[in-house]
Amino acid sequence: MATPLIQMAIDALDFDASVALAEEVAPFVDIFEIGTPCIKHNGVPLVEELRARFPDKLLLVDLKTMDAGEYESTPFYAAGADICTVLGVSGLATCQGVIKAAKAHGAEAQIDLINVSDKANCAIATVESGAQIVGIHTGLDAQAAGDTPFNDLAEIMGLGLDVRVSIAGGINQSTVQDVVRAGASIIVVGAAIYGAPSPAEAAREIRELVDAAA
Repeated sequence: MATPLIQMAIDALDFDASVALAEEVAPFVDIFEIGTPCIKHNGVPLVEELRARFPDKLLLVDLKTMDAGEYESTPFYAAGADICTVLGVSGLATCQGVIKAAKAHGAEAQIDLINVSDKANCAIATVESGAQIVGIHTGLDAQAAGDTPFNDLAEIMGLGLDVRVSIAGGINQSTVQDVVRAGASIIVVGAAIYGAPSPAEAAREIRELVDAAA
């Protein structure tokens, strides 16, 4: 089993705090995710800053694009993003726009299946269109209502698609090894790291758990 990549979600609005958090956890993570609130507030300059500081890390910009896929994502790919996200509920044409922009920059597009009613068909159609990553995502509001991403992960993994599968939604130290064993390629961790008394220590613990399970 290939060791999954660990993606750290950066959700703070403050530019300097976001950079400082990235510096703190960098030794233990593979992908820096500039979360949706963070990218809306800070824009392209934060992508450029993180790209300059961390040339060896993947950068995911969580645009959650809903329309104008190619037009919206292109500036972020040009600034150094390796991956941008587009909402599966946006429809195939918008997803294809982000996929086109990604290919133009030698980058990747991730389809976010949050709130998609037919996740299997959306995953199949977008992967056929060239998406490299499918994201299983239980949002914060759904988590607060008691939902988890694990059933959705099992459904998508069961399709046998030639694609990397990312999972996000309350993953922490007690669940991360279950996610590894379920076959996810990318494991997104947010609050379990940035909400910890020591984000670096929490990230190190997640890293060790993932490596041990893989």
